[in-house]
Amino acid sequence: MKEIRLHGRGGQGVVKASQIIVRAAVVGGGNGQFIPFFGVERKGSPVFGYLRLSDTEIRRKTQIYEPDMLIIMDDSLVSLPQTYDGLKPGGVILINSTKTLPELAIPDQAGLVAEVDASGISEDIFGRNLPNTAVLGAFAKIVDLVDREILFDEINKAFGEKNVVAARRAFDQVVILRGEL
Repeated sequence: MKEIRLHGRGGQGVVKASQIIVRAAVVGGGNGQFIPFFGVERKGSPVFGYLRLSDTEIRRKTQIYEPDMLIIMDDSLVSLPQTYDGLKPGGVILINSTKTLPELAIPDQAGLVAEVDASGISEDIFGRNLPNTAVLGAFAKIVDLVDREILFDEINKAFGEKNVVAARRAFDQVVILRGEL
């Protein structure tokens, strides 16, 4: 089982992105679970959620305290202490950013660190900052947890072809800052 914690801001699509990942896992024959967590429910406030993917049944229904992976949809959240809390040694970090590795204050225990300018991609395609589907494209590139074409099909079903274009562009533009694919 792989446990993933997602961090974003209200309105960036953390919940919908997680639902799409879970659907892609299930359609692909696996199991998935998403547990959202909302503090202050308003646009722009920090939100996060817990995502589990497994080949076997998932019985756990708790928060994730030691994630295998972090998906960070807004790089302004790296200054919050809970963003990197509990990341397993060698854990994967995917971040929506154009900042350098030192600016992101990535913890030493992180293994693979990847970034994609999902905000730039979404602003170019949609005219506003909707990074979730672009982040999903980068997710498909750096980890082999769901089938890429199933994921892109689920993006298309949820949001339409323009969002698949954003995901494919991010898939092609993701940058590895540390570690190897």
